[in-house]
Amino acid sequence: MTESGMELNPELFQDPTVPGPTTAELSALATRLNYSLSDDELKQCHSLVTDALKGFNRLDHLVEPTLPVKYPRTPGYRPTAEENPYRAWYWKSTIKGADSGKLSGKKIAIKDNVMVAGVPMMNGCRALEGTIPDVDATVVTRLLDAGGTILGKSTCENLCFSACSHTTGYGPVLNFHDQTRSAGGSSSGSAVLVMAGEVDMAIGGDQGGSVRLPSCWNGSVGIKGTWGLVPYTGAAAIEPTIDHLGPIARTVHDCALMLEVIAGYDNGLDHRQPPNIVVPEYTKEIEVDNLNGMRIGILQEGFGHDVSEEAVDRIVKEAAQKLTSVGAKVEDVSIPMQKHSGDIWAGFGLEGAYHCMLRGSLHGLGYRGYYPTNNMKISGAALKHDTKHLSDKVKSVMLTGAYLNETFHGQYYGRCQNLARLLRQAYDDVLKDYDVLIMPTIPFVAQKLPKEGEMTFEERSNYCVDMIQNTGQNTMAADITGHPALSINAGWVDKLPVGMTIVGKHWDETTVLKVARAHEKIMGSN
Repeated sequence: MTESGMELNPELFQDPTVPGPTTAELSALATRLNYSLSDDELKQCHSLVTDALKGFNRLDHLVEPTLPVKYPRTPGYRPTAEENPYRAWYWKSTIKGADSGKLSGKKIAIKDNVMVAGVPMMNGCRALEGTIPDVDATVVTRLLDAGGTILGKSTCENLCFSACSHTTGYGPVLNFHDQTRSAGGSSSGSAVLVMAGEVDMAIGGDQGGSVRLPSCWNGSVGIKGTWGLVPYTGAAAIEPTIDHLGPIARTVHDCALMLEVIAGYDNGLDHRQPPNIVVPEYTKEIEVDNLNGMRIGILQEGFGHDVSEEAVDRIVKEAAQKLTSVGAKVEDVSIPMQKHSGDIWAGFGLEGAYHCMLRGSLHGLGYRGYYPTNNMKISGAALKHDTKHLSDKVKSVMLTGAYLNETFHGQYYGRCQNLARLLRQAYDDVLKDYDVLIMPTIPFVAQKLPKEGEMTFEERSNYCVDMIQNTGQNTMAADITGHPALSINAGWVDKLPVGMTIVGKHWDETTVLKVARAHEKIMGSN
């Protein structure tokens, strides 16, 4: 029956859109599943499968609900090299929002894993080039409703799976402060466009640190809120239990302002969200004269890694200690399990990503909420057939995830989910006595980009592995535990920014932003 309750015309199904497998195709599928079928059993199964698929052909003639597209736009264009010196834009298309609102006059970039209707979306991977979403992600609608003006899509890493900025479909994104160095990933273009002044703020995505890592290496402010605070509806996923979207801006105020606009419950469309989310007016609450009574913990396990630079550790500790000048009490704290966060994250980022990205067509399965079915159809086919455009890192992740799943049948994914509860509790236990925790965002400054054509496959692979493991040592935990975490510039080493991470209690973004704002004032900026 249709939405109006009318019976569908049987003539609509003369040419079924899901025709079903041939007997030979079904036999091959049975072999892959290790099913032993006699000829009679195969014939019977073929009849049952064909009959079951008839309902799917009826489904194609029902109108499914969609997301609103409220503001006019043109498809836009791919910018030339001259107008894209950092390679930070993937696509330019100006979309003007409401005539007034909190973001009136603000220019915004949208990370290219987030859907903007009618505007091309590549998600950093040329296998997906030509994809045109038919919906606006919820955060896009909220930004436009608040009066913001979107200028286009910022470049992101290949399927968002890189901590550095050289895996994009059209060459590396260049660091704002030194174009020979990485901009960090995967929201590489978003942070660079903000620091270059081409936009006031940008949307980033964060599964292992991808809002905070490029913010660290470019000197911007980037926050991922508590898991579920910002709706992920309409964004390509890596793994639903670690997916976050968040703001990147030049100042704490603009980061807080953007968060005010995009946070909040999405009417059941995003399963990550509880229905009782309260979104404060962060911009009004963060402007305080002092931090009297606040306790800040310097997380020891965030310092002194094998790859840590002494100057980076020193600058972050000095920045934390300066908060005592405005009334905070600063002490060393320890979360021993933090050292295992990278290993725990691997269960999410390998086997979980394989299920969500490859088997779930970049959006996953098994949850209640909104599914962008048109994008899933295009992405699923592209990732299966156009594999030459997948980065070395993406290929290795999918192979590892498939191996883990087929060999160990999900037990390590389950083990990591269980251990994540212990890590979350370890953070919660310390945060009972401390308002926020501080550590370096990345324990070293921006690294040199690899030179195209001068690295072997093995060297490229090792570079990717080293970068994602080393850069994410301090950022992955907050994605696993769901705590809010912000990166802000703490100082400089050889004219390169040093990022400081501030982690807070669940749903207490206000305190995280308040501490960041106090640091900003001490630094003498804004």
